[in-house]
Amino acid sequence: MLPLVFLRATLAALLFAAAGFCAAAPVPAPAGAPDRPVGELVLGRVSDNPSADYQRLRAMLDYVVPRLADVGIVGGRVLMARDAQQMISYLKRGKVDWVTETAGSAMTLQDRGGARLLLAAERAGTNAYQSLFFSRRDSGIASLADLRGRSIAFQSPASTSSYFLPASELLHAGMPLAILASPSDRPANAMVGFVFARSELNISAWVHKGLVDAGAFSDQDWRNLERMPESFRDDLVVFHRTEFVPRALELVRADLDPAIEARLKAVLLAAASDPEAASALRSYYQSTAFLELNEPMKAALATLRDGVARIRVEVE
Repeated sequence: MLPLVFLRATLAALLFAAAGFCAAAPVPAPAGAPDRPVGELVLGRVSDNPSADYQRLRAMLDYVVPRLADVGIVGGRVLMARDAQQMISYLKRGKVDWVTETAGSAMTLQDRGGARLLLAAERAGTNAYQSLFFSRRDSGIASLADLRGRSIAFQSPASTSSYFLPASELLHAGMPLAILASPSDRPANAMVGFVFARSELNISAWVHKGLVDAGAFSDQDWRNLERMPESFRDDLVVFHRTEFVPRALELVRADLDPAIEARLKAVLLAAASDPEAASALRSYYQSTAFLELNEPMKAALATLRDGVARIRVEVE
């Protein structure tokens, strides 16, 4: 399966000149959010570790907010959500302006919360990843079809590379899914049973020990020795790879002021070439650049969106 090639968009025409700032009247708070201070930009994320994520988002806000002064932004705030449903509520009620998410969750926020895709984010020099399916070499599993009546471990219900993407791949291949009560539980013969292992290392360990028949996570996780120890790797084999999808996405709420959206986009696109952004980018999940969404990215996301919708209807 050939990977999609995601090309960087040209940034030259979009560079943001800080010297061009000019005074402007503060923007009003969005409709539906009367408690919002005037001129505040709210950056949000669905998080199961709010204290760590707060620091990452705060660093990026501290860089971005001063560069949005000419469109009325005078302050910024971080807003965490415990799950996608809460973030959808925030988006609909105008409580959050800008959200950073992985591709699978972003599709849910777009379809159910009305969020608009703004940019792709390059993390640690990589703007795309794929999911790998792997099993023990002695398992007899050589293709997705061999998973019928067997079990697979995913990381969590919010993971793109270790749930949305591999689960979508199985559904597209005509493999119905059933959640299992535990790794020792077994699915019906025609189905693929899955469990959530909570961490990539647990997935590797469960497959290696034979607690589950297969696992799935990103190609980056496969290369990470903390998530796939060398002592496990020799006994495991990759038997299927998905297409590539964008590594991460930046979204904005549907009714964000167009002037703010345009300036935010310009600032983010220019950040990779701004020395003053280096620290904020590192803090922001090891980001190295923000990129325009090109056609291969859009096509990959359209396929993933269909898969996520099927998961919601057929699995959950």
